[in-house]
Amino acid sequence: MNMNTLDKHTSKSFDIELKEATTLFLEMGESVAKQVAKAIHSLTDANNAQAQEVINADHDINQMEITLDERILLMVAKRQPAANDLRLIMAMSKGVVDLERIGDEAVKIAQMAQQVVSEGSSPRGYSEVQHLSNQVRLMIHSALEAFAHLDAEQAFEVMRNDTVINQEYQSAIRALMTYIMEDPRHVSKVLNIIWVLRALERIGDHARNIAELVIYSKSGKDVRHTNFEQVEKAVQEVHDQQLARQASGAEQSQVEEKKSS
Repeated sequence: MNMNTLDKHTSKSFDIELKEATTLFLEMGESVAKQVAKAIHSLTDANNAQAQEVINADHDINQMEITLDERILLMVAKRQPAANDLRLIMAMSKGVVDLERIGDEAVKIAQMAQQVVSEGSSPRGYSEVQHLSNQVRLMIHSALEAFAHLDAEQAFEVMRNDTVINQEYQSAIRALMTYIMEDPRHVSKVLNIIWVLRALERIGDHARNIAELVIYSKSGKDVRHTNFEQVEKAVQEVHDQQLARQASGAEQSQVEEKKSS
């Protein structure tokens, strides 16, 4: 076997391993998204058994994290990937931590649901929870879709949505705190809902983190702790590079057609 053939086989094996790792990452993402949805249902339905299912399933999420970590480590050690692939692998390595923490937040919501079962439902806050949870789950799915297609523009939209969620979270908290001060009889019950809202806000933050990693993977620029103007510039550069590659490919095709005619 000559070196060119060996390189092709090595490259093909790496592509398969990278694809398998990405698939597992996305499967883990879908699993934690389902965990969040189930935890919210356990709260709104005051379903203790369903809440316990969420808590028990956290072990499976943790195992997926361990498996993915091992695969990522092996790819880096064995394949020594080039810059673009290495950025994607590093993004996956950091993103899996955010996915695991989304699972942890789902457990917290489930635990609050169990608290609701034992103490009785809160007189306020369920509409805010339902509204925020719908938006957060959309964020998770959008972040995962952006990761699957390495779509920097969609990732930027996720980041902007996180700002909206933060604003709505703060508004909901202010309303519930005002309610507590006006009628302190249900403090403990309303606090359960406040902790759920806090968990949802944190889930939004983790979805944003994954979106930031998508932009890093495509642009090579770390957009954490930067303003939207800088992020937009990085995304625009990615867009311009894609257009340039498309134009170059179209030009090359025209040259080849002229040669063959």
